[in-house]
Amino acid sequence: MEYKILPETDLNAFEEFVLSHGGNYLHSVKWSLVKKEWNSRFYSGFSESGERVLTALVMERKIPFAGKIWYCPSGALFDYKNEDLLQAFSVFMKKELKKNRVTALFYDPLIPLRINGEKREEGKCAHDALINNGFILNTDASKTLYKSPVQLITPLVSPEGERFSPEKLLKSFEKGVRYSVRVGEGRGLTEEIYTIEDIEKDPGIMEDFLSVMRDTSERSDFVERGGDYCKRIMEVFGKEGLDMMLIYYDKNRDKALQEEKLKRRAELLSALESAPEKKIRGIKEEIDSIDKGTAHFEERMRETENEKDRICVSGGMTLHYGGMSSCLFGGSRNILRNNLRASHFFNYRRICHSIEKGNSYHDLGYVLLEKTPPEEDGTLGICKAAPDFEGILSFKKSFGSDYIEFIGEYVLVSDKLLYFSYTNLLDKIRGVQSILNRIIRKFR
Repeated sequence: MEYKILPETDLNAFEEFVLSHGGNYLHSVKWSLVKKEWNSRFYSGFSESGERVLTALVMERKIPFAGKIWYCPSGALFDYKNEDLLQAFSVFMKKELKKNRVTALFYDPLIPLRINGEKREEGKCAHDALINNGFILNTDASKTLYKSPVQLITPLVSPEGERFSPEKLLKSFEKGVRYSVRVGEGRGLTEEIYTIEDIEKDPGIMEDFLSVMRDTSERSDFVERGGDYCKRIMEVFGKEGLDMMLIYYDKNRDKALQEEKLKRRAELLSALESAPEKKIRGIKEEIDSIDKGTAHFEERMRETENEKDRICVSGGMTLHYGGMSSCLFGGSRNILRNNLRASHFFNYRRICHSIEKGNSYHDLGYVLLEKTPPEEDGTLGICKAAPDFEGILSFKKSFGSDYIEFIGEYVLVSDKLLYFSYTNLLDKIRGVQSILNRIIRKFR
């Protein structure tokens, strides 16, 4: 069968195709509105009968000494088993690159290569098809230019189609997560979910969120996004598509709960005097648990002695699109971080909200990787977290997530000389930027 690839003019039909064919927010027309620093192009593929069978968002930016670069986030959306369609798309894009004097097209389709270490046949087939059509695999995922190929995704629906309840899902999480969730509310943690309308009414909400991201960026050495960018995403995707969850520590609530625990301790001490032998051990264990909790409570009071009564300690932004909840940003404040373990509580409540939204998957995001030599069959090698991300990886895995290695970043090169300049120049720019970030933080 023959296919035609054409510039798209009907963006509503483009968006409908993305939503009805399992696309994610990076395939969406809306993403082009968020990334306004890039010029966006839209392409669709059609069968002989005129049926739309492919969509591709392509974003363009000019780079000094490297010309124009095109990036197709998450790749084109279509059935990669359709070799004729992939060939038609590849031939068309090669002509477009030449016609528009573009250096290269970067391309990272969301096709699993391995899930929890188990190789997937569709990944190998897609890799072979892309290579056969002139794409080059970036075999070192530590040098991925746009997006890490590893994501941690928690299924919210069983393979049999059963939707998990929050309680059932919690039982599958690691012990530390279950403990933090269980004691979180008892230590004064509360959650608030905000939409763009809330933030427009109260700018202090955004400032609370940014305080979380500043502390997190300093610990993890990344550049946090500004409030204008975050607000833009919320405006584009709307109150149903994107929300902000913040976790607050309420000192007055914590004090009230502590008083109740101390009353319970007094009752237990009184009961201990006449308790039968078989109940003494249980009563003593409960008293011991209250005493340990009291020690933690006193630490919280000391650490927040000069702080306000309600403190934002964790939070993030979650985008809900096409059956997937994607964690765009998230983190925790330095204050009370070890005492409250608010990140565990926050991410569990975030997953609960994804279940309430009716989504099937909860994407906890990516991890950066070490150097990845290719496999013997030419596919991307086993992906291992970079040393600085090993802790983040363990944290994300603790929420019952699958470790998904996608096939990686591919490049369709049109100008070899400018492409060489771009890949080498960007690596040096990143190195300088990292040094500047550390210097800026010291004087912030």
